[in-house]
Amino acid sequence: APAAPLAGLFRAAAPPVLVPVPGGNKKRKRAEEGEKASEDQSLSVIQEPPVKAKKVRKKERSEAEKKLTERENALEHADEEEDQKLFQNKVKQKKKASQAVTKGVVKSATGATAKHQKRKRVADEAADRRTVFVGNLPVSCTLQELKSLFKKYGQIQSIRFRSLIPAEDTVSKKVAAIKHKLHPNAKFINAYVVFKEECDAQKALKENGTEIASGFHIRVDTASKTSSHDNKRSVFLGNLSYDIRDDAVREHFHVCGDVVGVRVVRDRRTGLGKGFGYVLFENTDAVHLALKLNNSVLMGRKIRVQRIGDQRKAQKNPDRAHAPKDKADKKKQEKSCSKDSFVGEKATPLKKRTNPKRLKTTPRKKAGKSK
Repeated sequence: APAAPLAGLFRAAAPPVLVPVPGGNKKRKRAEEGEKASEDQSLSVIQEPPVKAKKVRKKERSEAEKKLTERENALEHADEEEDQKLFQNKVKQKKKASQAVTKGVVKSATGATAKHQKRKRVADEAADRRTVFVGNLPVSCTLQELKSLFKKYGQIQSIRFRSLIPAEDTVSKKVAAIKHKLHPNAKFINAYVVFKEECDAQKALKENGTEIASGFHIRVDTASKTSSHDNKRSVFLGNLSYDIRDDAVREHFHVCGDVVGVRVVRDRRTGLGKGFGYVLFENTDAVHLALKLNNSVLMGRKIRVQRIGDQRKAQKNPDRAHAPKDKADKKKQEKSCSKDSFVGEKATPLKKRTNPKRLKTTPRKKAGKSK
């Protein structure tokens, strides 16, 4: 081989050139990171006890804080309850006030209605004192006839006919009175005469018993509750005929005394009598005479005449009124019987014994021994 290349091998070598390797930095970084992690782990191991103490302190603080929060919550609840109670009290007060207002309104309304009713009642009573009832009028009676009869006592305010029986059921009483279409069997009507002054109505009572037509003696009385009817001068009549007239009753009892008024109770729809009525006399002596007409015949019927007090007692105690006579007679006999009036069989006396009783004696021997 040639010598030139070999000589070149033994020449002095040039100094080495250091070239940075990129992979070396990564290794260093990893090593540094590992060292830091180890340092952190060592530090964490060293600092563990103070961390635990802090956690315990935090727990202790949390329990105290819980107690405080509970107290605060309790106080807040108490405040809320008080607020609710106050609100409820306010609501109740408002309700009471509203109820009181409504009650006041109701009371005022009821008071107003009561006052109105009282005024109306007083006005009605005053109107009744100025009103006169006229009964036993004939069907042919008119307004002009009544006015001519009562106008001499004072100024008349109004006249109303009552107890009208229309000819047909479809026709009202008002229309029947205006058209004068009454039932053919209707014979009596009544009327109310209203005066402007009370004293005039009292004067009009003088017309009681006047004969306005043949067989029609009118009955005049006040329409108020305080009428002139007297029970001591009145008599109750029973078992009357349904077609009876007031004048027939008046004629039947005219023998007893002066008759002030006769009232036969009638049905409103038919106008027929209900079988009973009343007679008012001028004196109480006429009542004793009228009681003697009990079971007398009037229009083919035996009428029943009683005092009004006896009739009311009979209605209250029907058992006593209709008690059998035998029991009453027996009670009277029992009361009237005495010891002397008793009669019975005499008892036979017992025979007396003639032989005297022997006395028991003890023998001498026994007597000596006993000594």
